[in-house]
Amino acid sequence: MQHFFSRLLISLAYRLRSSQSYQKRRRFFYNLLENDNYKYKKYFDFFMIFLIFVSVFVLIREVHHHVNDALMFVNNYVISFIFLVEYLLRLWVNGSVTKIIIEQDEHDAMLGREFQLKKALSKIVKMKLSYMAQPKAIVDLLAIMPFFHELRLLRLFVLFRVFKLFRYTKSFTGLVSVLASKKFEFFTLFLFTSIVIFVSSVLIYVIEGNNPNSNIQNFFSAIYWSVVTLSTVGFGDITPVSEEGRFVTIFIIISGVGVLSFFTSLIVSAFNERLDEFKEAKTIENIAKLKRFYLICGYSSIAKEVIKEYKFRNKAIVVIDSDFGRVEEAKKEGVTALHLKPGSMESYERLHVDFKKQVHVVLCLQQDDVENVYTALTIRSLDKHVRILSLLMNDINRKKLQFAGVNDIIYPQELIGMITKELVGQPVAFEAIHALRSENSSVKIDEIIITEAMAQNYPYVGDLGNKRFRIVLLGVYKKRGERFWFNPIDSTLLEAGDILLVIGYMPFIKEFEKHLMSRDEHAK
Repeated sequence: MQHFFSRLLISLAYRLRSSQSYQKRRRFFYNLLENDNYKYKKYFDFFMIFLIFVSVFVLIREVHHHVNDALMFVNNYVISFIFLVEYLLRLWVNGSVTKIIIEQDEHDAMLGREFQLKKALSKIVKMKLSYMAQPKAIVDLLAIMPFFHELRLLRLFVLFRVFKLFRYTKSFTGLVSVLASKKFEFFTLFLFTSIVIFVSSVLIYVIEGNNPNSNIQNFFSAIYWSVVTLSTVGFGDITPVSEEGRFVTIFIIISGVGVLSFFTSLIVSAFNERLDEFKEAKTIENIAKLKRFYLICGYSSIAKEVIKEYKFRNKAIVVIDSDFGRVEEAKKEGVTALHLKPGSMESYERLHVDFKKQVHVVLCLQQDDVENVYTALTIRSLDKHVRILSLLMNDINRKKLQFAGVNDIIYPQELIGMITKELVGQPVAFEAIHALRSENSSVKIDEIIITEAMAQNYPYVGDLGNKRFRIVLLGVYKKRGERFWFNPIDSTLLEAGDILLVIGYMPFIKEFEKHLMSRDEHAK
């Protein structure tokens, strides 16, 4: 019988592991319950928070007023049942039972022995009990207790649903993690405070307990007085009447000031230590909300010039760099930057970037070919189609970058050589190029993509009317032949997807673009 049950269990485990529908559902519920980066989790959290507030409202309302029977039914049965299902789902997705069974079967098969059912079940029970013993899981379980509403005392367990807010609110979770980083210091403070409260309670009870004029007539009153005095609240409802008791009060007040100061300093230091971590998490969260952006790997001098141009065009930019100093410099310039290694897979796992939907172009602008190669290889392993542009510092590494999957390679030395060759002995041409590159210059070179509507309204270059806007048309990049036509003639045909390369003052370029996109303007 045991052998039959073992074989059935093993067969079921392998079937579930190979079942795509089962794994898809399990992954869906895991993301919904545990994955903060899952886009639908926030809606689930809002719904659960709403249910919690409904339960607390019913509990408060029924103290002095009658609660509608339908609302009581929803609170006692429907909401409790939803929390029960949530608890069971969390128990299911936290830890894989099939994985334990399969690993145990493979281990026993390798040793040439029968499947040890008891050992596998023991591991499963330990794994589930380990989850159930966690504070959050205990709160989840206690929050289900109002389901047994016949026992009126258990209805008070609805208050534990308030503690479930910690599970659904990131701020609370972040606060707990901050405080947990100082748990040794807080434990030391707790021990000191407990000793002070106990000693002062005993002293005040011994001193004031036999005094008929004192209102400290039992040990609980002494503890209450110690806590109130140590916290410097001082309600004044219980006060010592003897000189010895007042001397103890002075000691407690001084100790309370020290305890509060130490407690405040612990919290401030904990938040200061984790401040950078919180800022990074917030930045990553903001990046996840971007629809399209340019990912720049390496904040080099060339990257700075590229960023200036992108910012001028109101393009979204994200910079990652392994050097903390350069990252801080980028942040001071108002750039979204993160201290991550561009060539590390872990960096992009932390970013949670969807290259297909979010990244327009990846620019590897580190002034080190080896770093750019590693970066390109890492990104290409994550996405085969995203466009990668890389800086080349040494021409001998060109093939390495091409092998790494770089689409476009920029070699500054080639550009300098071409300019020098063409413009040697032509100082005016050099001055013109310098003026165009100057950040103070209002003259810009821009690209305009021809849309379907533009192609219908302006089928030929001569129809564009760029001269009216004082715009110079340098050339047209033809998408069909993948070729650039410099200074095209008026009869050059324009098609959707072609790119116009124009030069002029930026306000005029903007007006020219509006002109091309306006059918009415063309009709006039």
